[in-house]
Amino acid sequence: MKIKSTLLGLSALLFAGMVQAQDGWNFPTDPAEEAKAKELNAAYTDYMKSEQFVEATKPLHWLLVNVPELNESIYINGVTVYKGAADATTDEAQKRVYEDSVIWVYNKRDEIYDNAPKWIENKAYYGYGFYKGAKEKLADVVADFERAIELNGELSLTALYPAYFDAVRRHDAYNDAYTDEQILDIYASIQEDLDKAAAAGKDVTSPRSQMEQLLVAMELIDCDFIENTMGPKLAADPTNEKLAQQIFQYSVQYKCLSSNAFLSALELIDSNNPTYATSQVRAMRYIQEKDYEKAQPVLEKALTLAENDVQKAEIQMDLAKVHANLGRKSAARNAAKEAAALDPERTKDAYSMIGGLYMNSFNDCKGGVSRVKDRAIYMAAYNAYQRAGDSQGMAQARAQFPSKEEVFTEGLQVGGSISTGCWIGETVSISTRD
Repeated sequence: MKIKSTLLGLSALLFAGMVQAQDGWNFPTDPAEEAKAKELNAAYTDYMKSEQFVEATKPLHWLLVNVPELNESIYINGVTVYKGAADATTDEAQKRVYEDSVIWVYNKRDEIYDNAPKWIENKAYYGYGFYKGAKEKLADVVADFERAIELNGELSLTALYPAYFDAVRRHDAYNDAYTDEQILDIYASIQEDLDKAAAAGKDVTSPRSQMEQLLVAMELIDCDFIENTMGPKLAADPTNEKLAQQIFQYSVQYKCLSSNAFLSALELIDSNNPTYATSQVRAMRYIQEKDYEKAQPVLEKALTLAENDVQKAEIQMDLAKVHANLGRKSAARNAAKEAAALDPERTKDAYSMIGGLYMNSFNDCKGGVSRVKDRAIYMAAYNAYQRAGDSQGMAQARAQFPSKEEVFTEGLQVGGSISTGCWIGETVSISTRD
C-alpha cells in the first residue's frame, strides 16, 4: 500500500527556518588549507543558492571529508545539496549515491554535534522516502523514527506516523522482523500519540485513516486472532487494561463481539472506567448468555451513567426483559412503563411486552371459580396491546375472552367492571370474544 503523496510533500514544513550558516567556524590553521576551505565553502554555497545542486556536491564533498568540523552549516546545507542533486539526477545509480549521501551527512553530524533531537525526525522522513523499497535499509528507517519519538516524545508532524508504521509493515514483510503482537503494540502506541495530538487540537483524521488502511492491509487481525491469541494473554494478566483496550477496539472494529476475549476485556474496562456504553453492552452480553442475575446490577449501573431520557428508557426496557426472564413480572411491568414514560418512542415495545406478561400469567392467576374473572387478564392484555398499537396481540388476547353465554351464566354483564386480581391488579371492562 502506498502512503498518500501528500506525505512526501512535507519537507517545506520540516525544514522551515533552518539557517544557512552557524557561528563557530573552525578553519584550518595552515594558510593554504584555510584559503582552499574558504574558497570551496563559498563555491558550494553559491551553487546551492542558484540551485545547481550537482555542481555543489563537489566542493561540499571536499569540505565534509577534509574539514568535517568546519561548521555545522555544512551538514545543514549538505542535506539540501544532496537531496537537490538526487532530485535533479535521472541516473538511478547516481541518484542512490546522492540519497545515501543525505543519510551519511546526518550520521556524520550525529558524530560531531550533540543535537539529534533537532533533526532526527528529518532524517527519518528522508530515509523512508529513499529506502521504503530497500529490504536491507528498512531496519535503519524504523530505528530513526523510533529514535525521534524517544528523543522528542512524539513526532512533531502527525502525518509522519503512517510513514513510520508503513516502514514497520514493509520491514516485517521483507525481513519477518516482528511478531503480530509486536506490530499491534506499535500500532497501539501510535494511536496513543495521535490521541494526545488530537487532545492538543491537531487534526489527526488523515493519519488515523491511513493507519487503519495499513493495518487492514496487513491482515493481522480476525476474530480467531482476538480470541485465541489476545484472549489467553488477558487471561494470564487479567488486570492489563492496555491489552483489554486493544481487544475491545479490535473486537468492535472487526465485529467480534461474541467472543469470550471481548467479554473479558469489556468486564475489565467497565469495572475500572465504566461508561453508559460499556455497561450497556456488557449487560447485553450477559442477557445473550441468559445470565440475567449478572445483567441486572450492570444495567442498574448503566442507568446511573445514562446521559438522557432516551438512554434511560433503553436501559429500563432491558431491565424489564431481565425481570421478566427471572419471573419478576410486576417489576418487569414497572420497568417497561418507566421506559414508555421516559421515551414515547418506546410505548409500542413497552406495552406489547406488558401484554405478553399478562397473556403468560393465566396459569399463575386463575382461581378456577369464575371463568370470566380468570379470563379478565386477557382483557387487561388486550388493553395493553391496544395502547401499543399491536393489532396481532389484540386479536390473540380477544380470542381468549369469555363468550357471551359464559358472562350471562355467571350473572355478569358485558361492559361491567371486573378485577383481574393476582399480581396484575387491574379493573377491566367485561368483553366477550363473540
